[in-house]
Amino acid sequence: MSDKEHTYTNGEVTIVWKASLCTHSRRCWTGLPEVFKPGERPWIKPDGAETARIVAQVRQCPSGALSLRDEAPTATPAAAATSGVSIELSPNGPLLVHGKVVVKHPDGRTEERAERCALCRCGHSGNKPWCDGSHRAQGFIG
Repeated sequence: MSDKEHTYTNGEVTIVWKASLCTHSRRCWTGLPEVFKPGERPWIKPDGAETARIVAQVRQCPSGALSLRDEAPTATPAAAATSGVSIELSPNGPLLVHGKVVVKHPDGRTEERAERCALCRCGHSGNKPWCDGSHRAQGFIG
């Protein structure tokens, strides 16, 4: 999948979407359907809600596929409390990693994720080690 970034702005904040990181958790469009409209193109409408609501919703993205630009980085309450990495087991889904991680691939290249990411645990992702949402179609239970 492409590493291309798609950006959408309302003039106050820029939403960045990286399709290759998306796990299709549905949190964005179920949480703020005025902004995130998967059936439309473009699918992100940043003028659909107040900036504060957009920021709060983007921070709920479990994979880091959605992020914000033009905003000073702030620690999330969980990150501030632990100052490290935490891993959350998503029911029937990916491992949700919170905190800065570096993944070293067998060929020696590395990838860094600064805030959060989702790691595949079903084995069906086409974007390993990252989750791409394939667990849903495969009926993964775990």
